[in-house]
Amino acid sequence: MNKSTFLAALVMSALLSPAQSAGAEDMKGMTMKPATSPADKAFAASMKTMMNGMNVKPTGKPDKDFVLMMIPHHLGAVDMAKVELQYGTDPELRQLATDIVAAQEKEMAQMKAWLEKNGH
Repeated sequence: MNKSTFLAALVMSALLSPAQSAGAEDMKGMTMKPATSPADKAFAASMKTMMNGMNVKPTGKPDKDFVLMMIPHHLGAVDMAKVELQYGTDPELRQLATDIVAAQEKEMAQMKAWLEKNGH
């Protein structure tokens, strides 16, 4: 499991109720516990934005669909990592979040360049 996947799984498991995490494969209808702290609210907002962005109508072109869904997925990881950097205090997780931002932004740029190069 890579660092960004680990952080996303960690955040999702912390924010979902046990019943919700058991059915996490079906992301439709996923709800989160009520946000109480500023960090909770920021995580919830990042998840909502990511899920809305990933709701892409399939084009029948797997490469294009992959990129169109992965860009908001990566943006969600960046947003969550930035919440960790704003509110988190653990040095190891803060470094992980820093690494995630750098890696995901690089990959998003690569995917956007692919879209441009391939006329999408």
